Amino acid sequence: MAIEGLDRLKNKLTKKIPQAVEKRVREAMEQSANEAVSVMKSFAPVDDGDLQMSISWTWGDAPKGALTLARSSRKSSDGLRITIYAGGGDAYYARFVEFGTQAHTAGGKFAGATIPAIRPQPFFYPGWRLVRKRVTGRVTRNIKKALKEASA
Repeated sequence: MAIEGLDRLKNKLTKKIPQAVEKRVREAMEQSANEAVSVMKSFAPVDDGDLQMSISWTWGDAPKGALTLARSSRKSSDGLRITIYAGGGDAYYARFVEFGTQAHTAGGKFAGATIPAIRPQPFFYPGWRLVRKRVTGRVTRNIKKALKEASA
């Protein structure tokens, strides 16, 4: 005895629904990353603009030397891992601005020089905390939309 519509159901469960969900989640993640980066840039102190310009996002891992601010929870085989970062290159000091430094005596080329403390001027994590709930809600809503569209 054959079950009517079984092939159609298998197609929805194995192809149509996962593809629709991935598309919608990707859109939500990109929109959320752009929003987070925009907020973080607005919170960043501006001297020469290098720090602000270094705040960005990418699929996969952050560039070498950059401070990772937020990353989707796990690396998956389908590439849905997004990373928000700052620093690297000319803005190597991003972590010093975010977390501050203690006064210390320099070594190396400037041995013996007293380096004053730098007070923290956080902009990454306050920006992320501001948008985190919207990000979660946006991804959840997009998953629900995808499931409704694909199952119709």
